Amino acid sequence: MPHTLDHFYIDGAFVEPHGRERIERIDPATEIAMGSAALGDAEDARRAVAAAHRALPGFSRTSTAERIGMLERLHDAVLARTGELRDATIEEYGGPVSRATWVSKFAAQTFLDAASTVRDYAFERPVGHSTLVMEAVGVAALITPWNSTAGSICGKVAMAIAAGCPSVVKPSELSPLQSLLVAQAVHEAGLPPGVVNFVNGRGDAVGSALCTHPDVAKISFTGSTATGKAIARMAIDTFKRLSLGLGGKSPTIVLDDADLDTAVPAALTAAFQNSGQACIAGSRLLVPEHRLDAVLDRVRRGVAALRVGDPSDPSTTIGPMVNAAQFERVQRYIRRGIEEGATVVTGGEGRPDGLPRGYFVRPTVFSQVTNDMAIAQEEIFGPVLCVLTYRDEDEAVRIANDSLYGLHGYVFSSDLARAQAVARRMQVGRVAINGMQHDPLAPFGGYKASGWGREYGVQGLESFLEAKVVMTL
Repeated sequence: MPHTLDHFYIDGAFVEPHGRERIERIDPATEIAMGSAALGDAEDARRAVAAAHRALPGFSRTSTAERIGMLERLHDAVLARTGELRDATIEEYGGPVSRATWVSKFAAQTFLDAASTVRDYAFERPVGHSTLVMEAVGVAALITPWNSTAGSICGKVAMAIAAGCPSVVKPSELSPLQSLLVAQAVHEAGLPPGVVNFVNGRGDAVGSALCTHPDVAKISFTGSTATGKAIARMAIDTFKRLSLGLGGKSPTIVLDDADLDTAVPAALTAAFQNSGQACIAGSRLLVPEHRLDAVLDRVRRGVAALRVGDPSDPSTTIGPMVNAAQFERVQRYIRRGIEEGATVVTGGEGRPDGLPRGYFVRPTVFSQVTNDMAIAQEEIFGPVLCVLTYRDEDEAVRIANDSLYGLHGYVFSSDLARAQAVARRMQVGRVAINGMQHDPLAPFGGYKASGWGREYGVQGLESFLEAKVVMTL
């Protein structure tokens, strides 16, 4: 259904933007226009920061119990919009319905997870002969991606509220409807004016204004590593606190004792989750050299069973890429893999048969890949999997760690102790063993070019806090 989205949420009210630019909204599954959305400018960002700054003195002094009450109301308000958020996720970036349903429920759950984290957190505690006081860092700019909009917005807002920080949300300009639905839930939850504000816009306009504004004390960004570097450069002049959740090129290590009938389907799920448009996608599959043929046989059969198509169809596994630019980016990487000498096991360039329209990509698997190839080192953000071989466990770990990134990893083995030992040697922020586990109370983030800091859990809460020591004689 076409939507014309014309309002931002600032200081507790839906207001007309100052910015005059608009963006056309295109359904990635059909390439049909779905309406348009207003984009803000630097003045809209300044208005939102001013509202958050006015709210800071009172909100930062609220009690933990008061903030938990807000989080619980937000949970209820977002949960009531689960169906709308699911449909908006499918409409705006073609997320498969199974993924869209999970994300919409996860978005609501983040508020209860934050409440659980903060409930027993000691904001004041003795340290030596002094008192350690953890207090809100100040106004936070929350900059979120298009591939998990509702979940990312809610996760960041939840922790900012738990810490007592008013915030300005700058969602991806590709996700205005999801952002509006969350803003409506915030309004319905009855938070004080200015505690949470939303300004849609481009990074070079709204994002830059937030990253350089002197009244913004904290930036929490999730997105590409290139943009994260630019944000870090802008933030340094005013010494803003930074949390950067960036890209990944996650390795999946299948050890030589793994049950391939279990491990390979799970590895494909890790690789092609969210149509491959996921920072934690297991896009490098490391397998024992002597088991390569057995792995590839299962890979061919597994990929052949994947359904690419209408993301609203429950039988669909892989939906379209978010837009034409992302479609072309994935096509370029597939061509580059072929040029680099990798072997196409399945898939390849072009759209899948029977899908002449829409930004659909053929799920593609390469073998004969070496870790110095671009397809093995660079984040593609699409349904492209590289299969690499190793001779022993030490080489597997070396290849896994030979990456600019270090966000996530996966290990498959019939020996849990052995899998855990390998996991501990991997230079990544999270490792899932024999599956795709998620722990919402544990910190999430990465090593190296995958970012700075952590989200969720106590570490995520403390990223919105400053430590003050009070000493007395």
